[in-house]
Amino acid sequence: MLDFIYYPVSAILWIWHTAFGAVLGHDSGLAWVLAVVFLVVTLRAALFLPFLKQARTQAAIKRLQPQITALKKKYADDRQRQTTEIQKLHKEHGVSLLAGCLPILGQGLVFFGLFHVLRSFDRTGTAGHLPFLAPTAPMTAAQNAVTPNYLFGAADVQSFMHSELFGAPLSATLANAGGLTLAIALIAVPLMLIAAVATHFTARASIARQDPTASQLPLMNTLSLWMFPAGAIVGGALLPVAILLYWVSNNAWTLAQQHLVYRRLDAESAAEARRVATIRANTAPKPGVKPDRRRR
Repeated sequence: MLDFIYYPVSAILWIWHTAFGAVLGHDSGLAWVLAVVFLVVTLRAALFLPFLKQARTQAAIKRLQPQITALKKKYADDRQRQTTEIQKLHKEHGVSLLAGCLPILGQGLVFFGLFHVLRSFDRTGTAGHLPFLAPTAPMTAAQNAVTPNYLFGAADVQSFMHSELFGAPLSATLANAGGLTLAIALIAVPLMLIAAVATHFTARASIARQDPTASQLPLMNTLSLWMFPAGAIVGGALLPVAILLYWVSNNAWTLAQQHLVYRRLDAESAAEARRVATIRANTAPKPGVKPDRRRR
């Protein structure tokens, strides 16, 4: 049903694994780890311009907040006119609320696709306890080993199933660690904690840029700051190590990207404020000179 997501994600992962496998060896666990990390780099780079558009939209809405507030007061008794005027104001300043949703939607689809592709390397269990997957008839280990996984052939499936990171299989989850609980925990738990910390500080950076004069949703801020990071820890126990690697890489990218983009936007805003101040200073009447109020 979602092959239009699964095949592109599989293709990018296959390209990077082929590239790193040519250097490190086809069955190298590090080649698979780097393939997952560079999948994040590739997809987040493709989503950078939509993210920049989203950040600019948020900054523009913040600047327009006084005018929006004035329109709400002016048309307090006419909701339809109020909405029309606010939409007109957004259009005049190039604000697109839909564009702000694209990065979030894109990241969600990518995560869904990567989870499915990586989890589909191991079809020996029903995976009914995992998110995004309905219970399916399990394969035997022999059947799984000879069954391709999207663009990955049978040899790739066997390679992934045997790949490890410091003794922890990339396909394993902490919830089903079995006899490898300690080895998997030593890798999975730090990744879960890093993902939680990155999620928390990403939320803090976003909340810090909210307009204090605008109406906020305290519940959403609380969820972003504390519940979502907690979910990374609790839910991380159900995710394969390879997915945790993706999660950490994606969250680290988001945190760094926010810092760089917001700093750039702040510099642009400061430069614009200086430009406006300079224009006002140059056009303001000199002391003792009567302003010229004639129409031009």
